[in-house]
Amino acid sequence: MILFHGSLQIVKAPRILVPTRTLDYGPGFYTTTSEQQAREWVLRKLSGADVGHINVYDFDEQKASGLDWLSFNNPPDEDWVDFVHANRTQRGFTHTHDLVYGPVANDRVYAAFALYEQGLLGKQELIAELKTYKLIDQMLFHSEKALRTLTFTQAKEVRL
Repeated sequence: MILFHGSLQIVKAPRILVPTRTLDYGPGFYTTTSEQQAREWVLRKLSGADVGHINVYDFDEQKASGLDWLSFNNPPDEDWVDFVHANRTQRGFTHTHDLVYGPVANDRVYAAFALYEQGLLGKQELIAELKTYKLIDQMLFHSEKALRTLTFTQAKEVRL
């Protein structure tokens, strides 16, 4: 499987990063099967920078067979809502999965999710809303063991 990671840098050796903000699946190294999604991530980060990169990796699924892998459906379901909600709102929340795969919460999803977090949408209403969106996937590498399943192949330059 080919995976992409959008960054301002060329990332030949991915690392587990602890973000300064809460993310859908917690700390780690985020990738996607969508080159376009990776390009959009780069373009968002380009303010003040001249160039970014879409880093391309081969993901060895055979090496991942013994890892703790959590996978969510697309469209999202209750389990996805609960997991993302815990990662985004529960101080100190952590999980032990090596890999997490599922839908990415884009800007429209974040807006709907914010209404859910404020109690203005119920969980089933949020899920019904999310089913109307075309969501891209993301894969979180949450452990060093998981990172060993990736092989860097190239970086594609992105400019504004």
